Amino acid sequence: QVQLVESGGGLVPPGGSLRLSCVVSGRTLDGYAIGWFRQAPGGMREGVSCIMSDDGTTYYTNYVRGRFTISIDKAKNTVYLQMNSLKPEDTAVYYCYAFSYWGQGTQVTVSS
Repeated sequence: QVQLVESGGGLVPPGGSLRLSCVVSGRTLDGYAIGWFRQAPGGMREGVSCIMSDDGTTYYTNYVRGRFTISIDKAKNTVYLQMNSLKPEDTAVYYCYAFSYWGQGTQVTVSS
């Protein structure tokens, strides 16, 4: 059974940093793309970033490019999202997505 478990969310002030983790079990990440999405209160779920596990190609939405970095550790079957220079508008529940499965999400709140 495939499971995706996110962690690393929390409350940080504007300008702060967080690193989210997505641990995948039940299937290897080889040959797949893995993405991070987010959903703000009252908003729609939107794509943030994704990475191709085979060659490491990455994609970012314009809102986070230059501030967020996605990476993968195949040995740990884990995908990370390093988030720097966080803004209040980054506040959302962040979800990991792979193989048509979603994680449960982790809350990120940026507030002073």
